[in-house]
Amino acid sequence: MEILHHPDAPQAVGPYAQAIVAAGLVFCSGQTPLVPASMRIEADNIEDQTRQVLANLNTVLSSRGLSLADVVKTTVFLKNFADFGRMNAVYAAVFGLHRPARTTVEVSRLPLDALVEIECVAALPPAAQPAAAR
Repeated sequence: MEILHHPDAPQAVGPYAQAIVAAGLVFCSGQTPLVPASMRIEADNIEDQTRQVLANLNTVLSSRGLSLADVVKTTVFLKNFADFGRMNAVYAAVFGLHRPARTTVEVSRLPLDALVEIECVAALPPAAQPAAAR
């Protein structure tokens, strides 16, 4: 198991890692729309918060040479499911033609009163996987 940390991503606000590599996969902890430089949520709408969350995930993945194009599964947590359409439009634009598996759920509250949080699982390319995971 390998713990990933990228200094340009929001720092963990609890006892967890930004991401863990295990069995050829990268498991990214949920990212909220924290702006790394300020460690504050600066956007007040679902579109901008979704963009920031996905940028944060991309930064975490880059610590292992990956990007959102390597994501195989996401889980999206929304404070209000009425925001689904607007979140989904940003999500689709950012992911482009790449379509990872996804689950989306509404939750009663998110950390720091965020409107959205997204976690993901990405696959390492075979050459980057430990021999035991191939």
